Amino acid sequence: MWNIDELSISQKAWNKVIHRGIKPVVIFAHPDILQNIWYAVSYYRMLAMVSQKSMNQVGLSSKRYEDGNTPEPKAANAIAQHLNKIISILIESDEEIDAREFDIWRGMAAGSQAQGSWQNNKGDKIESVIRNIILHRLREKHLIVSENDFSLSLNDDRIITFSDEPDIGFYQDGKIVTAIEIKGGIDKAAVLERIGATIKSLIRAKEENPDAITILILQSVSMTAQSINDLQINQNAINYWFTMEEVLKDKQNREALFQLLHI
Repeated sequence: MWNIDELSISQKAWNKVIHRGIKPVVIFAHPDILQNIWYAVSYYRMLAMVSQKSMNQVGLSSKRYEDGNTPEPKAANAIAQHLNKIISILIESDEEIDAREFDIWRGMAAGSQAQGSWQNNKGDKIESVIRNIILHRLREKHLIVSENDFSLSLNDDRIITFSDEPDIGFYQDGKIVTAIEIKGGIDKAAVLERIGATIKSLIRAKEENPDAITILILQSVSMTAQSINDLQINQNAINYWFTMEEVLKDKQNREALFQLLHI
């Protein structure tokens, strides 16, 4: 029985999934599934793109359930609700969802040997999700004058581009005014390398315009003690940083990002 209100599934996300002919179980967590399929907690957690550390931080430690222990009904309900809130935001923000893609994710999540590569591939979608969140806000506020696949023109004469350096750039009078770098993937071994490349990219934006605002968005698992130290040391290059989880789950943080972007 899918009571979407009790399961914290948004109506918009539910309709989007159903209209695509995708079975709800492929995307949304249900307490009964979490209690009866041993890898289900891991699958839905990864689908929501949150780390075990992030689950710990909200008081919903998932490791023992991912190791094969069955969650009690209260824990299963809480985990399902938490993950469904995030998954709903992801589904709402994704302009087009593909049933075959979710089937692949589900199959890969079932095998622990595949989880590492699956997580990193899923992390690669973060950039697309963040772009769609920004696009949704722009359309909601009726700020777009014209658009194509690579850029947007806003009604305040700013131009937004989607490219490699930076991932998202806001320009005015031909000069960059805001640069956003988005780093997906959760391979801890590559965290420092990715942050190093990001710093270089945002330094280039600062060299072009010292007054430009620079923003980094990355996954919470990337926030190791060393990476936080690197970010603090390089605050001249990176003015603000958010975790992906903060942008997706926390309305206040999402609004803070929008304020920085003046949208």
